[in-house]
Amino acid sequence: MNHLEERRALAAAFRWTARLNMHEAVANHYSLAVSDDGSRFLMNPYGRHWSKMRASDLLELDANEEPDGMGDAVDPTAWAIHGALHRNCPQARCIMHLHPKYSTVLASLRDPTMPPIEQNTMRFYNRYAVDSGFDGMGLGDEAERLAKALGNQSIMLLGQHGILVATSTVAQAFDDIYYFERAAETYITAMQTGLPLNVAAPEVAEKTARQWAEYEAIADKHMAAIRDILDEEEPDYLH
Repeated sequence: MNHLEERRALAAAFRWTARLNMHEAVANHYSLAVSDDGSRFLMNPYGRHWSKMRASDLLELDANEEPDGMGDAVDPTAWAIHGALHRNCPQARCIMHLHPKYSTVLASLRDPTMPPIEQNTMRFYNRYAVDSGFDGMGLGDEAERLAKALGNQSIMLLGQHGILVATSTVAQAFDDIYYFERAAETYITAMQTGLPLNVAAPEVAEKTARQWAEYEAIADKHMAAIRDILDEEEPDYLH
């Protein structure tokens, strides 16, 4: 099996996302570049439930060539969005796109700014882009527009849509998307109390964001802990 370790890491991310109920059954997509230029990438097949994903299930696709099985094995919107991103943003090796509950609520607000009210929200202080140009399901021009909107950012809140994270590794992308959802949950829940928010001073928020970025190997340790559990409880993800 080509790119076995990359496949296993991505399969683990799918399984854990399903456990956290951050998936949408067979919808949404993760991809991982496996060529130097980023044009060849692994992605989940259309119709495979995330809780059952195995390393061997993942498709290897070419961002420059429409794949066989479009609409059957390959989700058209997934190939359009991820293909455009891998073509245009070679630094985005691992791309995770989800519609998790709280991030999507945040993306649905007229003002999707997440104020720094505790440690997790401070992690993303001034560190995510917002795309407010939603124009449909992500096919054709919409996919190319999203790639341009991402630019050099690694996290983008998709207005009226969801969230997209694009980083160098599976571990980093998953860690970012996990903590962004936790931060959004805290913020949305705090707003539901109807009480005033305790917003940190900008210098405290910026300091905390930098400390998060410098926290040694947190993403790798997070993914290693997840895989340790899966190795024991769901080892078929490896195959």
